[in-house]
Amino acid sequence: MATNAKSRKAARYAVPVAVAGVAAATVAMVPAFANAGSPDLPKVTAQQLIEKVAASDVEQFSGSAKISTDLGLPSFAGGLLGAAGGGGGGVAGGSADPQEKLARLASGSHTLRVAADGPDRQKVTFVDGKDEYSLIHNGADVWGYDSKANEVWHEKDAEAGKAAGKDHKKTADRLGASPQELAQEVLKAAGPTTDISVGDNAQVAGRDAYQLVLKPKQSGSTVGSVKIAVDAKNGVPLRVQLLAAEGGKPIVDAGFTKVDFARPAADTFAFTPPKGAKVTEGKAGGPEGGPGHGKDFKGLEAFPGLGAITGGMDGKGGKDGNGDMKVLGEGWGTIARIDTGAGRSLKELENDKNTPKEAKQFLNSLGDKVSGGFGEGRIFKTRLVNALITDDGKVYVGAVTKDALVQAATANK
Repeated sequence: MATNAKSRKAARYAVPVAVAGVAAATVAMVPAFANAGSPDLPKVTAQQLIEKVAASDVEQFSGSAKISTDLGLPSFAGGLLGAAGGGGGGVAGGSADPQEKLARLASGSHTLRVAADGPDRQKVTFVDGKDEYSLIHNGADVWGYDSKANEVWHEKDAEAGKAAGKDHKKTADRLGASPQELAQEVLKAAGPTTDISVGDNAQVAGRDAYQLVLKPKQSGSTVGSVKIAVDAKNGVPLRVQLLAAEGGKPIVDAGFTKVDFARPAADTFAFTPPKGAKVTEGKAGGPEGGPGHGKDFKGLEAFPGLGAITGGMDGKGGKDGNGDMKVLGEGWGTIARIDTGAGRSLKELENDKNTPKEAKQFLNSLGDKVSGGFGEGRIFKTRLVNALITDDGKVYVGAVTKDALVQAATANK
């Protein structure tokens, strides 16, 4: 009974966590798209299409990719994302450290080249004009190379030899989520709170595709729908779009622009540090508490802040076990309530004469003041995840609207 209860509890927040994973970073191996019409394909049901994705065993591909993310963050957030991800020369791996690069996927548009040959060899290259950054997994070695700075980050995976070929998911986690894993996580999360249908057919990267459409049945979610374009022949997800309930351009738009399912040449994954390059050795498995290294290179934690919040969903309130965390609601309307145990509220900081003027201005710029049966607080908004921080030290966060957070805070004060 305890196991079943735990499974039900996990299912209550599975959809928002999966969607947050889509937004955050996930898509280091997922690319952007080109839609060129609606091909004539045999009719399929949503269940048949889900089964087609689940049955896909494609492990070799190469191609071009693009990902665009618009979370509606403030203009200064780009720098904060890089810093929170470990950006700049101050991190252990310098400019070649993967943390910063994947954190940057949380905003803006990025062009990628991708390749994979089974669970032991993958490569993704971020293309920025003449400058490139490559993240390469080849057997027991993981390399990061920044061509502009001529810096190299290297890590040996102590488990690679004994686990080779046996743990595809752990390996794929290195480079974020593959298109297959990204879609399958969303599909697994779909339940009674989700309407699943087959949308208009599409062409993505020159290949005919069905479109699986997931929509929240509940009101109050910031998510309008998730659209997954599935290769009509081999079941590989070719494109993922996360659309906002408020309309406008997609929150995340990621898909192949060019793809070839032939096995890439072996030398695609070969890497030798260039002459004169600065090489930094990482710890096997990654530094403690440092998401984005080795086997801990997971999409969700790569998005600054979300890992800390969702990491506490075991009820311990975060990795240090401080505070109290409770899951409210279910499905797309799930909200996490976290009692931070903070000694001082935002209101106290604002009213404290010792708080610098600049700090008060910064607090005022972060979010809108709100009030309700719970008291007073501030709403911190993005197009996907919103948070209400109350003056008594509680945080309500989820892929839900401002009104939904206020209602939850009032009902669960």
